[in-house]
Amino acid sequence: MGDTRPTSAFHAPNSTAESAARLAAVLDAQDVNDGVRRLRAWAHAALAVRPGERAIDIGSGTGSQTRHLAAAVAPQGEATGIEPNPGLRAVAEQRAAGAGSAARFVNGDALTLPVPDSSVDVVWCERVLQHLLEPEKAVDEIARVLRPGGRVALLDTDWATTILHPGDPETVAGLTSGALSAAADPYSGRKLVGRLTAAGLVIDDRGSQALLQDHTSVAWPLIRMLGESAVRRDLITETQRDRLYADLTQAAAHGALHMSVTIFGAVAHRPR
Repeated sequence: MGDTRPTSAFHAPNSTAESAARLAAVLDAQDVNDGVRRLRAWAHAALAVRPGERAIDIGSGTGSQTRHLAAAVAPQGEATGIEPNPGLRAVAEQRAAGAGSAARFVNGDALTLPVPDSSVDVVWCERVLQHLLEPEKAVDEIARVLRPGGRVALLDTDWATTILHPGDPETVAGLTSGALSAAADPYSGRKLVGRLTAAGLVIDDRGSQALLQDHTSVAWPLIRMLGESAVRRDLITETQRDRLYADLTQAAAHGALHMSVTIFGAVAHRPR
């Protein structure tokens, strides 16, 4: 299971260093997930970013994809990460500086992008729409800032595809219900194509990956985030949570853990 957040790590503005560290840990774990890497590789190949282009990364988190875009548009291009969480922005800036990347990061909201009309060649927006109350407005903003011929990659989770095994069915249902209730739009993944089309963009390609966690170890940052959320919402008790943690730990020790969720992607362009 991947997601800015849970797959996005519940990507909401929060300035505390502790919260930023927790979010960064979840995002880092997702960065090395094979499913995430494969879907990102597909999307970057479909976007075909070129040197000299201007790219933005909406909800850039720790900046991993902004740095990727910065390398692709170098040397004359520009890649900007737009991130509302000041703690994550600080992490992204520190990592970009350490990597010698030309990526830069600014404060901004997906619903009101700090970018002029028709000024961007490439937009990357990964696992952000699921957290917005007005995702259609965000896609309209993307269409606004794209130049004619400009491309966008939208990647997002569909939390109804969550699978967790083993565990008491009632407890697992409570945990996965928590994932559904935590996101503003938990079914965002299945809606990407329709939202892009409604904004006047033309679909170029579609893709998906099941984010399979390692069957020999528990993804504790994400599991604990989901578990605590389910307890707070009275979906499960603390006893049920602890029993599930024990079941997952035992299954992982025997290489029998299954934990997955599907992320969908769509690549589109603005007509000339």
